[in-house]
Amino acid sequence: MPIDRRNLLTASLALPFASAAAQAAWTRPAGLVPDASVALWPAGRLTPPPGLVEQIVQRSDDPNASDRMLQGVSRPRLDIFRPTKPNGAAVILAPGGGYRYVVIDKEGYELARWLKERGVTVYVLFYRLPGDGWTNGSDIPLTDAQRAMRIVRSRARLDGIDPARIAFGGFSAGGQVATSLLTRFDASVYAPVDAADALSARPDAVAAIYPVVSMDPAIAHAVSREKLIGANPDAAREKLYSPERNVRADQPPLWLLHAEDDSVVKVANSVRLREATRGVGAPCEAHFFERGEHGFGLMKTAGLPVAIWPDLLWNWLGSHGII
Repeated sequence: MPIDRRNLLTASLALPFASAAAQAAWTRPAGLVPDASVALWPAGRLTPPPGLVEQIVQRSDDPNASDRMLQGVSRPRLDIFRPTKPNGAAVILAPGGGYRYVVIDKEGYELARWLKERGVTVYVLFYRLPGDGWTNGSDIPLTDAQRAMRIVRSRARLDGIDPARIAFGGFSAGGQVATSLLTRFDASVYAPVDAADALSARPDAVAAIYPVVSMDPAIAHAVSREKLIGANPDAAREKLYSPERNVRADQPPLWLLHAEDDSVVKVANSVRLREATRGVGAPCEAHFFERGEHGFGLMKTAGLPVAIWPDLLWNWLGSHGII
């Protein structure tokens, strides 16, 4: 895939705090460029913790397969990918990163491009991280997810989308963001700041791909758990931040994907959430594959049955009236 060198100089992430070394270290395949970027919060609303600085880190040595991550998120935002012919559907994507950083390419821009080519307007969410020193840090990812839903709904006419056809998808720790929103979309985790906050934060569908879900130490992803709720949470705190223990009959339709050989986030996270969701009579479709490991996204599925997953997701979104 050819490299568009001009994009090196006009990085659309709008990251003024990225280090010079990070800026020099990465190249981006043509096509992985957002059409716009919007802040989640009004100017002056957020005061970043002392010393918090955003920076991009490139994790790939392959110039044709960029794998960047964003650390120290201080300006939560939505990067927008607009299709040439919008079909009215919208998807918000929350990439993973173990609540230590937010992946940019493989769980964000790559799927955004795939969906954009099919007429979906896509918003890649760069959410704040619970271990970065924000007040009420455990609720910070959910706060940004709720706000993202409301901002997207408020922009429906501007972006040419249907405010009743907005799905929210998350990968790995971003799957914990997604499944927290699934069950706590109406939790009061921040004070309203403008008219957008009068809108519902309930997604019309939720997809969670190899998600971190539970805070039960028997199956939890240890790093995500400690970042989110600390090293020694009490039982009530562990329960509150475990979506499988907070399922409700009125939650959105749920789609789950996990590889059974995942050595990073145990498949039991998805299994428990599926069983709990079915237990309350809420709709859920789950796909478990023998192989795939963790973090496969779109680029690491070659030769494996799990490679079909984007089409399975597409068909499910259609079955629920999103596309």
